[in-house]
Amino acid sequence: MEVEILLRDEFLKYVYDKISYMAKIYLGPAGVPHSAKRKTTIDGIKTVKELGLNAMEVEFVQGVRMNRETAEEAGQIAKELGIRLSVHAPYFINLCSEEQEKVEASKKRLLETADRAELLGADAIAIHVAFYGKMKPEECYQKVKAELGEVVDNARSMGIKNVKFGVETMAKDTAFGTLDEVISISKEINGVIPYIDWAHTFARQGGKIDYGEIIDRLVKELNLAHINSHFESLEIRKGKYVDEHRSIDYNTPPFEPLAREIIKRDISITLICESPELERDALKMKEVLLKVGYRFE
Repeated sequence: MEVEILLRDEFLKYVYDKISYMAKIYLGPAGVPHSAKRKTTIDGIKTVKELGLNAMEVEFVQGVRMNRETAEEAGQIAKELGIRLSVHAPYFINLCSEEQEKVEASKKRLLETADRAELLGADAIAIHVAFYGKMKPEECYQKVKAELGEVVDNARSMGIKNVKFGVETMAKDTAFGTLDEVISISKEINGVIPYIDWAHTFARQGGKIDYGEIIDRLVKELNLAHINSHFESLEIRKGKYVDEHRSIDYNTPPFEPLAREIIKRDISITLICESPELERDALKMKEVLLKVGYRFE
């Protein structure tokens, strides 16, 4: 019996070591944690480290209000502490607006975001790129392709070499951002990647999601070295999922199945918690990952 137990324990250790080796997971909140003493990006990064998390998304959703010096300082601190940063672009972006001046303003905001993201050492920007408006989805797709392609070209000419432009999957049927759209546009523009919001995709697909299938598509079709993503739950009203973020306790969608699919694979992924609970839910996600066999370094 003792030999059987020893063999079992050795086997489990092997399995856990293998799991930890295969998946590389970066986990943290969307913005400065609620528990940070000061609501600054630098204090947020330090708090993330203290919490035992290893990622943070810097929120520019209401506009880029960080100067370049602060961005550079925050990026250096994040690097020293081993915190992986990403950035969320302003909400005020619509590359399919009927008014070209609004399109141009959107492109300017994206370039400003990319400049700060580069200084922060962030790997990617999450972008709500467009609404269809009066355009058909294919017309909007072509417009996004042209305008976003120009933004990426301009960013590279400005010396912004490392930041990827992440087209986010969206929950609303009126928004550009189906899974197929974000994968397709990423194939066509070098420097553009999908930024997967798991709950948005769940809602857009009518409350259904196959996490493993999506991960495999991203790896196979785009050969992604790293997947950027958001996780939260959504409100449900009259049987329909709406884009109102809730705690992961709602299980709309559930997190544990995603955790299990991640650790099965040799992938690198960022999981940014966009729940209103921020670090509380991020730490719950960490508990789930530990339960299913992942070991954080």
